[in-house]
Amino acid sequence: MPGLNFLLDVKAPEVMGGFRWPMLAGLVALIVSWFLTPYVKRFAIAKGAMDDPKLDDRRVHKEPIPRWGGLAIYAGIVLSLLIVLPFAFPKTTPFPNYLIGMLLVGAAVVVVGALDDLYQYPAKVQALFLLAAGVAIQLFRGASGHVMIGSFVIPFTHTLVPLSSTRELTIFLAVPLTAIYIFVVAKTMDTIDGVDGLASGIAAIAAATLMVISVYGAQPRVAIVAAAITGSAVGFLRHNYNPAKIFMGTGGAQLFGFLLACLSIVGALKTAAAVAIIVPIFVFGVPIIDAAIVVIRRVLSGQPITQADKQHLHHQLLNKGLSQRQTVWVLYSAALLLCILIIVVVRVYGKS
Repeated sequence: MPGLNFLLDVKAPEVMGGFRWPMLAGLVALIVSWFLTPYVKRFAIAKGAMDDPKLDDRRVHKEPIPRWGGLAIYAGIVLSLLIVLPFAFPKTTPFPNYLIGMLLVGAAVVVVGALDDLYQYPAKVQALFLLAAGVAIQLFRGASGHVMIGSFVIPFTHTLVPLSSTRELTIFLAVPLTAIYIFVVAKTMDTIDGVDGLASGIAAIAAATLMVISVYGAQPRVAIVAAAITGSAVGFLRHNYNPAKIFMGTGGAQLFGFLLACLSIVGALKTAAAVAIIVPIFVFGVPIIDAAIVVIRRVLSGQPITQADKQHLHHQLLNKGLSQRQTVWVLYSAALLLCILIIVVVRVYGKS
C-alpha cells in the first residue's frame, strides 16, 4: 500500500523477518503463562494469598480471589527467553549483562510483591524497595563498560552517560533519575491494577508497542524481550479478564512496570532526541495520566499522596455506570491510540 510508505521504508520481507523471533518468543510466553496460571492459582489459595474485597471499599470484586499471578507471568517471560534467545543469537551472547540484571532484579520484584500480598507492607517500604531495584539494575554493565544496557540514557533528556566518564554526573544525576523513572512506571502500573484485566492488557499494549519500535529500530534482542512480555501478559489475561479467576498481585504489576521501564530506556538509544523524550509518555500514557490526576487531586485536597482512594480513572468510569469490561475497553482504546501515535511519530521523525 503506497500510503504506508512513510511507515514501511524497508522491504516487506525484511520487516517480516524482523518480527520472526519476537513472534516466536511471544507465542512461547503466551503458552507458558496460559497453562501455568491455574497451577499458580492453586498454590496461592493453598498459601492464603487471597484478595479479600472486605479489606476496603476500593475493591470492585465480590468474592475473595487468589493473587500471585505474577509468578506465572515471570515464568512465561523467562522460559520464553531461555528457549528463543539461544537460537536467535547463536553466534553472540544470548543473555547480555543488562538482560541478566533485568531478570534477576525482576525476580526480586516478583518475590517481594508476593510477600507484600501476604503481609501488606507500608507504602514507604514498597517505594524504598522499588527505588532500590532501580539502582540495582544500573550495577549491571554492558560490554562497553557503560551503565546498564551498554549505554545509559537519562530519561527525558537523551543524554548518554558512560560510567567511565563524568562520574559525578553518573552518581548524582543519572543513577537517581533512572531509579525514580523506573519507580514511577512500576508504581503506576500497580495502581491501575484495580479492574479485571486492566493492568495486564495495558502492559500487553505497551510491550507490543516497544516490540514494534525495536524491530524498526534494528534492536532485535529488545524486540524479543518485549514480545515475551507481551505474550506472557496475554496468556495471563486469559485468566484475568472479567470475571477474573486470579489477580497478578503486587509482584506481577510491578514486574511489568519494572521490565517495561528498562526496555523503554533501551529503545530510546537509537531514536532521535526529540522523539525519545516523548516515547515513555505515550507508551505509558494511561497509567501516567491516571497517576498524575490522582496525585494532583490529593495534593489540592490536602491528602497524603500515598493514601489510597477511589479516584483512579477506572473508578471514575465505573462510577459513571460502565461495567468492568466496558471500563477496560475504554482504557485499552486510549492506550492503543497513544501507542499507535508514537509508532507513527517514531517512523516519521525518530531517525537519529
